[in-house]
Amino acid sequence: QVQLVESGGGLVQTGGSLRLSCAASGRFVSSYAMGWFRQAPGKEREFVATISWGGGTTYYADSVKGRFTISRDNAKNTMYLQMNSLKPEDTAVYSCAARPVGATSSRSYEYAYWGQGTQVTVSS
Repeated sequence: QVQLVESGGGLVQTGGSLRLSCAASGRFVSSYAMGWFRQAPGKEREFVATISWGGGTTYYADSVKGRFTISRDNAKNTMYLQMNSLKPEDTAVYSCAARPVGATSSRSYEYAYWGQGTQVTVSS
């Protein structure tokens, strides 16, 4: 069984930065592709970024491209999301997810494991 725990959320001003972490536990998790998704109040969950099992392939939503960077450290079983130049529209609950294949995906239904989420609030 895979467990995912996010941390690093908080309140930040427009233009600020945050780094989210996703600690993963479970057998073979280092061979899984992982991703970040977010959900704002009253809105559907949306894709943010995804990374392949080895970290060599990444893919971003257009809304965060150039501002966010996804990475992972398989030795620590941890994935990160560095968020720079934050905007109020980035405010949401951010969740990490893992899928038991190595290739990336932007489709939430292709992910089998989910964390509980961490709140990110960007004030204007």
